[in-house]
Amino acid sequence: MSDYTLNASVRHDLGKGASRRLRRANEQVPAIIYGGEQAPQPIAVDKTSFYKALEEEAFFSSVITLQVDGKAQQVVVRDLQRHPFKPLVTHADFLRIDATHEITLRVPLHVVGEDKCKGIKDEGGELHTLSNEVEISCLPKDLPDYLEVDITEVELGTTLHLSDLSLPAGVTLVELTHGEDHDNAVLSITKPKVRAEEGEEAQGGETAEGEEGSAE
Repeated sequence: MSDYTLNASVRHDLGKGASRRLRRANEQVPAIIYGGEQAPQPIAVDKTSFYKALEEEAFFSSVITLQVDGKAQQVVVRDLQRHPFKPLVTHADFLRIDATHEITLRVPLHVVGEDKCKGIKDEGGELHTLSNEVEISCLPKDLPDYLEVDITEVELGTTLHLSDLSLPAGVTLVELTHGEDHDNAVLSITKPKVRAEEGEEAQGGETAEGEEGSAE
């Protein structure tokens, strides 16, 4: 689990106008912390460190320490509101977490072993990614930055499902708690369609030429 710390301050000037003024100042991002037994708390997050953290994939699946006026709070990112066409975050939602309670969060899937994969290297197949992330449940201390999917031994024609994923201790897949019908596919190794179509076209061309030759 990655370690992120952001500085923030309590917002006392609230409302849309106040948020616009905060954004125009270009030093902080309006946000809110909610969840747990405490009341929701409007805050303003230091923009420079926040934007730098947003560049890293692990930030969205990590426990974050928010230093709000010097008081630390453990949170995760729950939602981001972005400007419709500018590369700006207009508001952020953070969810408080409790070390003794499980949290539910989406984490990315990282595929490894593609260069050595049997179905690709030896059998001419290609990788089709059907899901880039999955929803997991675990205690904050067990939260992984991502789940690794090793396809080294995967053969042509194989489809991997959620139940095929290797999970760290203490981590469960939310979808699988709903029953076998929710064992969704995450990736497959299949025969390249383009090559197959090109082969069919070539065969069709040869047949046409043969028919013309026969007619002559």
